[in-house]
Amino acid sequence: MPANAVTARPDGTVGQSPIRPDAEAKVNGTFDYASDLAFDGMLWGHTLRSPHPRALIRSIDTGPALALPGVAAVLTAADVPGKLHYGLIEADQPVLAPGEVNYQGEPVAIVAAETLDLARRAAERIAVDYEPLEPQCDPSEAVEAGAYFRYQPVRVGDPDTAEAAVVVTREYEVGMQDQAPLGPESGVAVPTGGGLVLHVATQWLHSDLEQIAPCLGLEPERIHLEMAGIGGAFGAREDLSVQIHMAMLALRTGRPVKMMYDRAESFLGHVHRHPARMRYEHGADADGHLVYVKAHIVLDGGAYASTTEAVVGNAASLAVGPYRVEHASIDAWGARTNNPPCGAMRGFGAVQTCFAYESQMDALADALDLDPLEIRRRNAIARGDQLITGQVIDAYEPDPAAPADPDRARPFSPLADLLDRFTDLPVPPVPADRDIVELPGGTGNTTHGEGVRRGVGYGVGLKNICYSEGFDDYSTARVRLELGGPEHDGEPVAYIHTAAAEVGQGHWNLQTQIARTELGVRHVVLLPNDTKIGSAGSSSASRQSYMTGGAVKAACEAVRDLWQDRDLADGPIEATRVFRHRATKPMDPVTGQGDSHVQLALCVHRATVDVDVELGLVKVVDLTCVQDVGKILNPVALEGQIHGGTAQGLGLAVMEEIVTDGGRVKNASFTDYLIPTILDMPPMRLRIVENADPEAPYGLRGAGEPPTLSSTPAIVAAIRDATGLPLTRVPVRPEHLTVRRPS
Repeated sequence: MPANAVTARPDGTVGQSPIRPDAEAKVNGTFDYASDLAFDGMLWGHTLRSPHPRALIRSIDTGPALALPGVAAVLTAADVPGKLHYGLIEADQPVLAPGEVNYQGEPVAIVAAETLDLARRAAERIAVDYEPLEPQCDPSEAVEAGAYFRYQPVRVGDPDTAEAAVVVTREYEVGMQDQAPLGPESGVAVPTGGGLVLHVATQWLHSDLEQIAPCLGLEPERIHLEMAGIGGAFGAREDLSVQIHMAMLALRTGRPVKMMYDRAESFLGHVHRHPARMRYEHGADADGHLVYVKAHIVLDGGAYASTTEAVVGNAASLAVGPYRVEHASIDAWGARTNNPPCGAMRGFGAVQTCFAYESQMDALADALDLDPLEIRRRNAIARGDQLITGQVIDAYEPDPAAPADPDRARPFSPLADLLDRFTDLPVPPVPADRDIVELPGGTGNTTHGEGVRRGVGYGVGLKNICYSEGFDDYSTARVRLELGGPEHDGEPVAYIHTAAAEVGQGHWNLQTQIARTELGVRHVVLLPNDTKIGSAGSSSASRQSYMTGGAVKAACEAVRDLWQDRDLADGPIEATRVFRHRATKPMDPVTGQGDSHVQLALCVHRATVDVDVELGLVKVVDLTCVQDVGKILNPVALEGQIHGGTAQGLGLAVMEEIVTDGGRVKNASFTDYLIPTILDMPPMRLRIVENADPEAPYGLRGAGEPPTLSSTPAIVAAIRDATGLPLTRVPVRPEHLTVRRPS
């Protein structure tokens, strides 16, 4: 058995919450993250990055760096052994800048030295002669100039001729959010004599391999990638970071090379959530039923493509949310600018539009004097309804505990079902006598309640699950069953081999639960996640439980069938299976029509907040969440996903933003870029609904992303309720909240 295989505890099937196989090591500090790796004879690598958002490179002098004792290599674009560019969807990003830099932090040169400190000092000695150019930092101006990665319209009906009793038009803005994984980018490249072994923290091993091999000028068979311990991801590890750079240095020096970013470099070295500017117009009849929606959406993709094309597709197709509307005109762009590159982050294009369309639903409710839940209920999609892309909602009957629908003639509405469940989840009351610690400002003793107002708000999020728009989305799993040795009491042992990245979501645990459920065995061993097995796709899009879970289930079923006619005493039984979901279609480039999504997931949040309107301080008092997960596979892990997604939504609502000025990042540290702590997160009440999807393994519905969508607009709606302010931008800052009173 490989030394880095993971042996799971011998308990826990689907529907239970066994202790995670990596839990003990992570708690006691013995788990090896990528930054903990070390090899004999190892060098350290470091990257020289551009200080300019846009500039020409006149010349690079590496001599002063190479002159330092202990420096083993200094490489520039001229030293790239293969193709100069890579990319997830479009190969447009240079391995090292060849003659021009297009964002602050773009890699220009790399250094290998005996120590990390020496590598950093050597990088400082590299003399680069830049000719700064005026950067394009305004995404709207970039779109007007024709600089964009994708334009995706959606057209249905004729909004220009539709008549509405009330019209609400507003402009919204979403700031640039960072994934903020606690483990910075790190890895080690080990030369093998004509090839390489890369130990990397990534979300998709095989995509890395496909991008790395051409740039190194090596056949893919000569490169082996093995997953290193990951300290969080949330989309930040979908793109390459250290991979090609440390591989180039290892090939040049013939020694293992480790690279590890510090926090400031991490902020520059990975993509972020796309900031957005959106103009929405909603028209409704006198009863609050939507008549039409118009939206103009500009997402800032930054300097290089990354996943912007797919993010734009999500933003456009989900631009109206889970609501029925006959007429819609949506225009979505992914702008190309000299701002930091943006790509995947939890929610992937749906977060930005969710904030806008949910704010619009609240604005309509105010204009019509309707309850915010009621206007959503009146417009909620039901089975047989169509999204604005023409995709038909294939909702399934609720579980037996679901409240009865009083309108028996209407098809089942998954959204109305979730909304109705708030009736027995009352808003927490305002305590008669509160400790100041419970008020906004907390231990800062900023108020005794005289300027504090309470507000309540709702948010609904609709998120696609798995990859969309015709992408060949699949996952591979191999399962081997054999008799165990004395350490397994001679019982059968199932060995599972996949390339699925465990990024903290608990997928290792789920694989063992599936094996125990399908094979009836107690003992399960997880073999290392690497490229010796077929691709599992990315740990993103809330897809691994669906896709790799489906692959492991299928492989276990095949082994079980073979086991019926064989005796393990005669040798192991093994099966490899590839699992695919149902086919999807690309969005029409003119109308946006098409069955582009595999599965859709809904989450509803209610937020209760206290706001000090004199100081602009916010305390989120309570977050209540109702979410349809199809089928609960691991209750504890599921609750953790909902809590975690909600925390990131809270961060976007009231504190998290990468601030840029002229393309330069101004707050690349956890001192100045704030993320929620345990003191910022309120108690959460969860109502988890199981409306099983018969198309999915065990009926599951991806659950990791939807809470990130709905929590942000719910919190902002609650702040609006407390202050009466329109609040069209997130994050909401203190200066947005202070109510000016006449002197």
